[in-house]
Amino acid sequence: MEQQVVLRQVYKTYQAERISIPALRGIDFVVAAGEFLALAGPSGSGKTTLLNIVGGLDQADAGEVWVAGQNLRALSRGQRARLRLRHCGFVFQAYNLIPVLTAFENAEFTLLLQGVPARQRREKVERLFAEIGLSGLEDRRPAELSGGQQQRVAVARAMATDPALVLADEPTANLDSATAAALLDVMEQLNRTHGTTFIFSTHDPQVMERARRVVRLRDGQVVGEEIQR
Repeated sequence: MEQQVVLRQVYKTYQAERISIPALRGIDFVVAAGEFLALAGPSGSGKTTLLNIVGGLDQADAGEVWVAGQNLRALSRGQRARLRLRHCGFVFQAYNLIPVLTAFENAEFTLLLQGVPARQRREKVERLFAEIGLSGLEDRRPAELSGGQQQRVAVARAMATDPALVLADEPTANLDSATAAALLDVMEQLNRTHGTTFIFSTHDPQVMERARRVVRLRDGQVVGEEIQR
């Protein structure tokens, strides 16, 4: 099976007022293409740091990080940015939508960065909005949308470029349980129909129940793994 992400003895330490704070301590695991995987653990366990390193937003201090067959530690900042733009989608806890843009404009933003023509952008976003239940909301700005709707726009933005990998950092944390369940339905469907690999960081039991594999972290180390289905 194709390997989407490979981590080998990954370490990361942050410095704060002359104090070293270890965030990751020898992380080893592999994510196959098409997985629906959760990184689970308490606050401070290293989940978000690990996602940021896989997405090229941060760099490991030591070890190997391979994404789509490329060694991220061997890439320049510009090369990592290009890999993110073309290979990865991101969904954040706080949605990270641009307030002055409409839902449609937020969703098409990464396509704009790629230089995709307007007609293709419109066709792509309209298909995605229909697929994830946002049709009719294209012209609303984030302040006019519910939290669940905003997060669906964020998912559409992440999926617009047909990424092989979506990294979702606590995507249900600001949602009630029913809205979170509906969002997870959408993400599971995208995983099945598009073959997109999803990696979540979470402490939400709903996400852990839906994940087909759960990798458990504590104090920057992998302490367990469960295959669920």
